[in-house]
Amino acid sequence: METGSDGKIKMPRVAKVKNKMPAPVQITAEQLLREAKERELELVPPPPKQKISDPDELAAYRMRKRKAFEDNIRKNRSVMSNWIKYAQWEESQKELQRARSVWERALDVDHRNITVWLKYAEMEMRCRQVNHARNIWDRAVMVLPRANQFWYKYTYMEEMLGNIAGGRQVFERWMEWEPEEQAWHSYINFELRYKELDRARTIYERFVLVHPEVKNWIKYARFEEKNGYINSARSIYERGIEFFGEDNISEQLLAAFAKFEESQREHDRARVVYKYALDHLPKDQCEEIYKHYTIHEKKFGSRAAIEDVIVSKRRVKYEEEVKANPMNYDAWFDYLRLLESDGDLEQVRDTYERAIANVPPSQIKRHWRRYIYLWINYALYEELEAQDPNRPRDVYKACLDIIPHRKFTFAKIWLMLAQFEIRQKNLQGARKVLGTAIGKCPKSKIFRGYIDLELQLREFDRCRLLYQKFLEFGPENCTTWMKYAELETILGDFERARAILELAINQTRLDMPEVLWKAFIDFEVDQGEYDNARNLYRRLLERTQHVKVWISFAKFELTVPEEGALEKARAVYRSGNNKLKLSQDKEERLLLLEAWQALEEAAGDETSTQEVERQMPQKVKKRRKIQTEDGMDAGWEEYFDYIFPDEESAKPNLKLLALAKKWKEVKEKEEEDEDNDDKEDADDEDKDVDTAENLDADYSQDEDSSNESS
Repeated sequence: METGSDGKIKMPRVAKVKNKMPAPVQITAEQLLREAKERELELVPPPPKQKISDPDELAAYRMRKRKAFEDNIRKNRSVMSNWIKYAQWEESQKELQRARSVWERALDVDHRNITVWLKYAEMEMRCRQVNHARNIWDRAVMVLPRANQFWYKYTYMEEMLGNIAGGRQVFERWMEWEPEEQAWHSYINFELRYKELDRARTIYERFVLVHPEVKNWIKYARFEEKNGYINSARSIYERGIEFFGEDNISEQLLAAFAKFEESQREHDRARVVYKYALDHLPKDQCEEIYKHYTIHEKKFGSRAAIEDVIVSKRRVKYEEEVKANPMNYDAWFDYLRLLESDGDLEQVRDTYERAIANVPPSQIKRHWRRYIYLWINYALYEELEAQDPNRPRDVYKACLDIIPHRKFTFAKIWLMLAQFEIRQKNLQGARKVLGTAIGKCPKSKIFRGYIDLELQLREFDRCRLLYQKFLEFGPENCTTWMKYAELETILGDFERARAILELAINQTRLDMPEVLWKAFIDFEVDQGEYDNARNLYRRLLERTQHVKVWISFAKFELTVPEEGALEKARAVYRSGNNKLKLSQDKEERLLLLEAWQALEEAAGDETSTQEVERQMPQKVKKRRKIQTEDGMDAGWEEYFDYIFPDEESAKPNLKLLALAKKWKEVKEKEEEDEDNDDKEDADDEDKDVDTAENLDADYSQDEDSSNESS
């Protein structure tokens, strides 16, 4: 330490660190250790070699080493590495008896240590002590029979010694313990190395029973095939299929069997195997089978066989779809169509039964529409394809039992059942079915179908009764009234038809009253009762003032073969015009006047035509405010309005329109005059230009002539 002038100790000056940021490259402890290892900074030099020159020194060395090994063993007897090092050192000193003693002492400590047994036996084998090694292997496999290393080493030793019978005997002892698959394959390969095929076959027979797996059966069959025993290989495949049975049948085994038959050019046998697999395997496990079957048929099959494979593949696809969603009726339709083309009656019936078992859970009719067609197709298939006279009836009745008729029904089912009964010549049954339908769930379609049936049978009294029931069920249906009257008209009972139509037009509620009135009027016209038709028009006009009624009335008057038809039509138009003056719909009045004008242009004279033209309105464009639903202003819109001459409130507007029209005509005339004046001025300018050009030309000619004379 330095001292100052005052005698005090001066502390060294500490260097200040200016940059305290971390270094860009950080050194880790791992990097330091790796660099030290590379530089070998802590390399310990090897111990010096010791040379022994006399027996006494060797004895002392051995005593010292044995004492060290014994001390280590005494410290921890369970550490097998100490025993192994001790025994190996004794072996290196050619002291086999001492080494055996060490190994035996180690086995007394831990007789289940596999390493000790292996090194003990390997020592004897290195020293060519075969009987000792055989003795050790026998003891090892008795103590630890599940240690496969002992068996492998033992059999390998016997085979290397050329003791084939002894090796076979060891394998037999091993196989009694039913070891893993590789042990059996080692035994089989051992026999095959010495061309013992019969012994190998016997081992395979025991092997497939101890390890009954598909791959082992296939290996056994391929072993026979490889050695040329084709019938034996086929027999093994067949036994394997019988062994597993239909409950545990394997796709892999069947595919291998089919490929075997294909390799032997037995295509019919291969085809039988493929079909057996498709018939007995679960549908979700047939993908590979279908693939191989399709390839086989494309190579060696006919067109029909290829189609059969494709159909089978599609069948599996549809099965998966209907299992995933049983309510997918479209998938059921496709599946059933495929099966029907195949032609297996029982399979189609079974599939139909599976399909119709999926009843829609809801009570909404639109959810039932596709489902009902399953029943219809089922019944039609039984009648047309299966040609069973009784099963279609059972199908229809079962369907009718499922449908909730109180909420909704399907008239198609009732009608199809009745038509089936008629085809079976059971008329009473058909009537009973339709009568039950009307009583349980009356619908217009059922009534119409029943009436059509009775009409075809010419049972008109029954038709009248059915029409009466129909009208009680739906009195507002105008079509029913008209059909009923049409029936009576065809039968020649005109008064009855007239009475029916009279009752119809007096109903308080009708779905199509205009059609019914027209039918009644047409009926009277057809019968030549023009006064009745005229009265009907007047009665109709008392109920409605629609412009189409007036036009139709006028046209009717025009077509009546009586004198003064034109005047009567004009009278109708005048009356209609007077009535429509009171309504707010000006477009209807305009339509009436246009129809009247067309009549006058076709059949009238100039006076009558002018009469109509004087009443035609003026078309005016107007503007009006638009308001939203909330009452807010949304701007203005333009629309067209019609102003009739007889409207008192519109007369000032008409005068104003006339003045505006006159002013517009004057304005247009003035514009035309101005255009004409502009055109004349342009013509005069063109003439002046032409005159100037002519003068220039004359002047140039005069100059040329004067030059020539000079």
